[in-house]
Amino acid sequence: MGTLLKERSRITAKGQTTVPKSVRQALGVSYGGEIGYIVDETGVSLVKLGSDEADPVIAGFLAFLAKDMAASPGKSILPFPPSLVERLAAATDGLDVDPVAEIDGPVDL
Repeated sequence: MGTLLKERSRITAKGQTTVPKSVRQALGVSYGGEIGYIVDETGVSLVKLGSDEADPVIAGFLAFLAKDMAASPGKSILPFPPSLVERLAAATDGLDVDPVAEIDGPVDL
């Protein structure tokens, strides 16, 4: 397939750039829309994200895991050592956690 559109933008000192209007139109995104970046062996792709679409980073990571598991069966997934299981149990003892509850406020990872 031939090139349909060729645009350029400059990256600022803060690592920011403006997505050119023609690219936003081609993706079908406007103000407040989200885009994702997919980096693979063929290069970098820009995709439109919707609220129900999977994160391309997670999809790429899962593909990496699947490839690694296929290359090293029996070595990729191992049980936690008993000492770690005990430490995790002690650290979470008495905590009431709702894994689907909304997070209120900023989160530091």
